[in-house]
Amino acid sequence: MSTKDKGKKKGKAGTYLAIGSTLFAAFSNVKKVRSARGEDDTLQLVDGLIRVAAVATGVALLIRELRERDDNPLTD
Repeated sequence: MSTKDKGKKKGKAGTYLAIGSTLFAAFSNVKKVRSARGEDDTLQLVDGLIRVAAVATGVALLIRELRERDDNPLTD
C-alpha cells in the first residue's frame, strides 16, 4: 500500500480535523513571525515564514484531498 493510498483511507471528519489543527498551528507561526519582526531577528523571521509556508502547503493538500472525493459537498 502506497502512502497516497493511506491518505485516501482517512474519513471526511478526519480530514476536516486535520485542516482545523493545521490552521490552529498557523496562528502560532504568525505570532512567531510578528515577534521576530519586533525583535529584528532575521533568523527567527525566516524560520517563521518557512513554517507558515509549510502550513499553507499542508492545508492546500488537505483541501485537494477533500475535492477529490466523490461525495464532497464543496463540489456540489
